[in-house]
Amino acid sequence: MEAHYREFARRGKPLHAIKLQKTALFQLFITKHSFYTNLSTEHDLWLLEWGHFAGGNEMDWRLRSYKGKRPALGERVYVDPCATLVGDITLGDDVGIWPMVAARGDVNVIRIGARSNIQDGAVLHLSRKSDANPDGYPLLIGEDVTVGHEAMLHGCTIGDRVLVGMGAILLDGVVVEDDVMIGAGTLVPPGKRLVSGHLYMGNPMRQARPLNAAEIAFLKQSADNYVQLKDEYLAEIGAQ
Repeated sequence: MEAHYREFARRGKPLHAIKLQKTALFQLFITKHSFYTNLSTEHDLWLLEWGHFAGGNEMDWRLRSYKGKRPALGERVYVDPCATLVGDITLGDDVGIWPMVAARGDVNVIRIGARSNIQDGAVLHLSRKSDANPDGYPLLIGEDVTVGHEAMLHGCTIGDRVLVGMGAILLDGVVVEDDVMIGAGTLVPPGKRLVSGHLYMGNPMRQARPLNAAEIAFLKQSADNYVQLKDEYLAEIGAQ
């Protein structure tokens, strides 16, 4: 399969020349991030061809417009080539969006603060406005937040220096105060408030214990580590 797509890259054929009815093969290809991020110049060509296929420049297929609203990026932002951001989304400076993230700001808004990172496979969505709930439930994420792999955030508000563990689910109307740690796999039911300075875990969520000083310091360190990592990714892209 890799040789097949290398041949298309070598010949400079547009993506639409590929027989798209071979759905399984195509799906496997686009999800093999570890493969195509190592293609160097061939990878660059693939990106350009995809941008052509999507009807725009290289970023078009990552940042999609919906009803005239398009994601807005701050300075030094990294959006992985296989992440998807749609609609009314604003990313602060130094945000990192990692592989297979799906974020849809279609029926409300998504705001992500500076230096936050959304890790592989996370899903970000929200709830629409209605007569019963005029503001709906936007998704608001503060600064220096770490969202772990495959977490799901839906219509919630997250403060600063929060760590959301891998596979955690936060539902509509949840409010997470500053300096909170949420364990992997935690389910936070709608409307719950998570108080600053505590660890939460379980399904359904329970307050486990207060965080100690080292754990609170780690919340900022985690975000800082991911800022450094995304800078390295950006430097790698610039060197190609």
